[in-house]
Amino acid sequence: MASTTPSRRSFLALAGLTALSVPLTAACGSGGSGGGAATDGKVTFDWWNIATTEPGKSLFPEISTAFTKAHPKIAINTTSLENEAFKSKLTATTSSGKLPDVYQTWGGGVLQQQVDAGLVEDITDLADWSSQFTPVSLSAYQIEGRLYAIPYDIGMVGFWYNKKLFAKAGITTPPATWAEYLASVKKLKAAGITPIALAGKEKWPGHYYWAYLAMRVAGLPALQKVAATKDFTDPGFVKAGALLKELVDLQPFQPGFLGAGYSTPGGQAATMGNGKAAMELMGQWAPSVEKDAGADLGADLGFFAFPTVEGGVGQATEVFGGGSGFALRKGAPKEALDFLKFFAVDNEPKLLASNGYLPVVKGAESQLKDANKKVVAESLVKATGFQLFLDQAYPPAVGQEVNDSVADLIAGKKTPEQVTESITEAAKSA
Repeated sequence: MASTTPSRRSFLALAGLTALSVPLTAACGSGGSGGGAATDGKVTFDWWNIATTEPGKSLFPEISTAFTKAHPKIAINTTSLENEAFKSKLTATTSSGKLPDVYQTWGGGVLQQQVDAGLVEDITDLADWSSQFTPVSLSAYQIEGRLYAIPYDIGMVGFWYNKKLFAKAGITTPPATWAEYLASVKKLKAAGITPIALAGKEKWPGHYYWAYLAMRVAGLPALQKVAATKDFTDPGFVKAGALLKELVDLQPFQPGFLGAGYSTPGGQAATMGNGKAAMELMGQWAPSVEKDAGADLGADLGFFAFPTVEGGVGQATEVFGGGSGFALRKGAPKEALDFLKFFAVDNEPKLLASNGYLPVVKGAESQLKDANKKVVAESLVKATGFQLFLDQAYPPAVGQEVNDSVADLIAGKKTPEQVTESITEAAKSA
């Protein structure tokens, strides 16, 4: 797992991860900023999340209301922010040495940095119920065998596609190789169909392409190695950029994609949901955001894994993605941890029934009804390797450089070589 020294980071692999089973020994620590017990005995804590789209927009308040109704002496101050706004606000808050009592986290290097600063509660010995979670869902939140957050969603990135538009272009089978993928893009364009929806303005969706191509060309072990060497100039990573440039040169994205957001009106999800693009590379949350921002594609929506690359050493069973969880600030009230159990364990059936999340509790995959979600869940079960989002696996400055440099490549402002040089420089400076 990740090193305890801030200067060293390691990428996460699926193999060898084990779930925790620890005794409940004490409540969370005391002190720090945020919520706590008032003179009337009522406990109030702050909860920051990114549930600004459905189903979370409605479901999260419903769950918190149910919790406070069952515990009348507890109040929850909720702040819901869009993904990028949340990251900016949390970064500023972290820099000031403060964190909300309960806050959204994707784990990895960002969480590691907060832990190194002494801002996060170690819940290893506080949550004996963590043994109920699947190993992969816990992995991003474990640092040197210690647990610092509770997952509520896990999944992988892949291509969500419009079956009707594929059929219109004469594509009968989703592409399995990169060459087939590029051929499919050309067929879609020839049929007058926009092949891909992309939120160029927000940058993080673009980094998915480069990261997956690096995995397919160089293999997962290479990504693990570069975490230690901090040198991204290996030919495999340069080739990943070159392959991405081949795609970009086909002009596959919707008009104005460089200024498009993800879940905003007219953005990536809306373009996909409204049937104005044939596919998007996105995580397991894509269908619900498409529906919320645009329309529900229903039976016309399909899913396929990121293609392999001819001559590459990466396997189709090595997946890229991550999950969502909640961490506690150091000194958060014990009741905040009780809320996390209520949210992630007791309400797992509600989360899955909303069709916006994938199982984190062992055996809960049997509750999935959506065919596409089942495909994603089964892919995770069969995965031989798991790579956390690169902009979360590394410290914030490095992750941001990955996003920025890949965005510059997509915009035609950087070469594949310059991308790897910029990320290497950021990694060595971190």
